[in-house]
Amino acid sequence: MGHNSHKRQILGAVIATTISFGAQAQLAQNLTIHPKALALGNAVTADPPGVMAIHYNPAGLTRLDGRQLEVNLMSVYLDIDADFTAPEGYEIFGIDGLETDPLTGEQRDPVANTHSHTNNVALYLPGYGILRAPPGPAIAPSAGISVNPPGSKLTFANAFYLPLAAGFYRDKDDPGRYQPQATALQRTTYLSPTVGYEINDEWSVGAGIHLSHMGIAADQYMRAPNMLLGVAEILQDAFNCESGDEPLQPWLALCGGNVGPWDDIGALNINVQETLSPTYALGVMWEPTDWFSWGASYTSEAEMNMKGTFEIEYTDDWSGFWQSVNGSVLGAITSAILSLPSGAPREAGNVSMDLVYPQHFQTGISVDVHPKLTLNADIGWTDYAQWDAFVFRFDRNLEFLNAARILSPDNATPNTLRLPLGFKSQWNWAFGAELHVSSRLDLRAGVEIRDSVIPDDQRQVMAPFGGANLYSVGLGYQWDKDTEIDMNLSYLHSIETIPADTSCNVNCDNITNIIYNPYAGLDIKTSLRVVMAGLSFRTKF
Repeated sequence: MGHNSHKRQILGAVIATTISFGAQAQLAQNLTIHPKALALGNAVTADPPGVMAIHYNPAGLTRLDGRQLEVNLMSVYLDIDADFTAPEGYEIFGIDGLETDPLTGEQRDPVANTHSHTNNVALYLPGYGILRAPPGPAIAPSAGISVNPPGSKLTFANAFYLPLAAGFYRDKDDPGRYQPQATALQRTTYLSPTVGYEINDEWSVGAGIHLSHMGIAADQYMRAPNMLLGVAEILQDAFNCESGDEPLQPWLALCGGNVGPWDDIGALNINVQETLSPTYALGVMWEPTDWFSWGASYTSEAEMNMKGTFEIEYTDDWSGFWQSVNGSVLGAITSAILSLPSGAPREAGNVSMDLVYPQHFQTGISVDVHPKLTLNADIGWTDYAQWDAFVFRFDRNLEFLNAARILSPDNATPNTLRLPLGFKSQWNWAFGAELHVSSRLDLRAGVEIRDSVIPDDQRQVMAPFGGANLYSVGLGYQWDKDTEIDMNLSYLHSIETIPADTSCNVNCDNITNIIYNPYAGLDIKTSLRVVMAGLSFRTKF
């Protein structure tokens, strides 16, 4: 029965690699697209920037005349920290996590009272998976063209860009490696044919089809600090496994490998993708005067069936322990009754998951309050409430699913798992200001208030953020009559405090928790800082 729960926790590790991506999607929206939008806090629905109006509000394409080419480069720097602090009385089944292990001479829980840090960026390379960028900032490019035939009310455009991009990797001995060592989430829009139509001097509309690739991947080490592995360690001590004797053989064997609540179980790799994920975008703009404009845009949801592979490589101690248990009389009988694992060193196969890229609506205004000053304000909504649960389907019956269904028949079958999430939709506010210094130079500043979609009991290290504000400054410069330069410098910071046993995606210590909790019983504090510097070049050709 003990291993049933732990196989459930291993499956939870598979699933937890994906839980955070919804949260990362909320954070990573609109961070790697256009410097002008970022400089104005993404409050640009009524003042969309250049060719990337394709994304922000396709009706804004009508502001572009002739043939235009736009190239954008966004440099992104991450700084992710986590502290794992042992509260008073920290233990697992009576075993003190801070005492010295007689076998190793080190602290029993090597993670307790340690600090995790990384600033390494990872990207998702379609067809491959996680691409670990060199240390330092990473570059996210985008580019597009627009064509407005002379005298026409139609403007055609197409662009390549990254509406979502988030990823990082840690050192292999970093204490945060259990959630995870490396991860990447990326949505790449490779074609976005869009048209804007000027109805009259006041009204414009636009529509487009976006063809995208979506990829999710994670590598992580696994451990399962809870009561049942505490029982296993105490029994191994009682059997005096250090001596190499097996006092109850052939009836019961527990000394095939050293297992305990803070020992590694193995390493997990998961990689799923959707190569063609279409959405559509609609937009409208109203400009009744030369000092006021209103805009609204809508991007549809995309139903995806993401497919890929997973692999679990177990440690020699973990597989050896279960091989010895199954090699004993009582162990073999118990394993047959409870579907306990055989001790295979590796499990691998194909996995698919149904995921909906959520619909998004945004509306806002732009007002020239003074000939030298323009103020923008937006409000946006993303439908994350539909992420009530994720459903995973495996291409074969798996022993850890057989174990999971004993304790969770509503959520597990031999080859499927349903993971409840309970995410919530949020309205986010954005504000921007533009100072018109001269006919050629504009100075910009903006803030976007990004509330978390993650319930308090779902927080984790893999998604190291809750609510966060995005602060930005920037400028626009008219290089010549045909060429415009935009720049931005943006900063986002989020701090989360997760007391022990408050989030069952990371630190719950209840014996029945199905979700992976590699830091059970520890107080956790996470900090995420993101710095973005962007450059945009747009010219007629």
